[in-house]
Amino acid sequence: MEANDKILLAHGSGGKLAHDLITKNFVTALDNEILSRMDDAAVFEAKGRLAFTTDSYVVNPIFFPGGDIGRLAVCGTVNDLSTSGAKALYLSLAFIIEEGFAVKDLQKIVASIKATATEAGVKIITGDTKVVNRGGADKIFINTAGLGAIADGVEISGINAKPGDKVIITGTIGDHGIAVLSQREGLGFETKLKSDVAPLGNMVAEMLKVSGKIHVLRDPTRGGLASTLNEIAKQAQVSIRLDESKIPIREEVNGACEMLGLDPLYVANEGKMIVIVSPEDADKVLKAIQKNVYGKNAAVIGDVASDHAGRVSLKTALGSSRIVDMLVGEPLPRIC
Repeated sequence: MEANDKILLAHGSGGKLAHDLITKNFVTALDNEILSRMDDAAVFEAKGRLAFTTDSYVVNPIFFPGGDIGRLAVCGTVNDLSTSGAKALYLSLAFIIEEGFAVKDLQKIVASIKATATEAGVKIITGDTKVVNRGGADKIFINTAGLGAIADGVEISGINAKPGDKVIITGTIGDHGIAVLSQREGLGFETKLKSDVAPLGNMVAEMLKVSGKIHVLRDPTRGGLASTLNEIAKQAQVSIRLDESKIPIREEVNGACEMLGLDPLYVANEGKMIVIVSPEDADKVLKAIQKNVYGKNAAVIGDVASDHAGRVSLKTALGSSRIVDMLVGEPLPRIC
């Protein structure tokens, strides 16, 4: 096949074209000792406690400033595993491709997947490809599943937030959602902002080295910081109090949100982590995060309290306080 070929329905038939597509574009690019066997099931050894997650990616557009659907799929799955304190080990990768999709774009996505998996230290060991009729999908969708190992003594969950804990965000919020929106036709604004999409497994490992008192880790993707904190507050039956002046937000994000009528607290992120940690360890955890390339703008943005269980509140820049509810509706379609 030439690089400018299109995906045909026959590429999903299970015949020679399907075999060539998988061998030349997936197995060769993502080669490792487990995947190269080409068995219907990947066989590997694992010991101890495991974390398992799955997700699907339908972002539009599939290429955006700072990333693409392939990098997003790897990072999203690795980060979901990291929220349990797990070290990501293996990923599965399944494609649903629309007839007529350019092979060169598929190759570009797979190259991005390979580079991101290498950065994250994870292997892609099994997968699947389906081709659907024109109109049956929008270019390309990706489904992943991930498996990770949890070290002894690590107990991280949304139910573990405790009154007195400090709330840390590992960087500026809203970058991904605004970067993706900037590429949408008809919105009429431009920005040099790039998506924050990044694998955070190494950052989490660095945090766990300095503290055994990290109670909650969560990546604030769809629904943004506000919705994710509401989920945690309800899980743990605590309240969370934020300080607006401490939340790191880029000027470009603020400006775009003002123009579009959005609240940056609800805009999606793909390379940030919420960290809820005992107050005595907050400073050293913050320093560990800030040493990581993806954590330079990390900040303590609030704390956990016992009153008003399930509620998130925000102290505004004017000194007043307001309730921050969970997102209702979907103002940012197809951002992951």
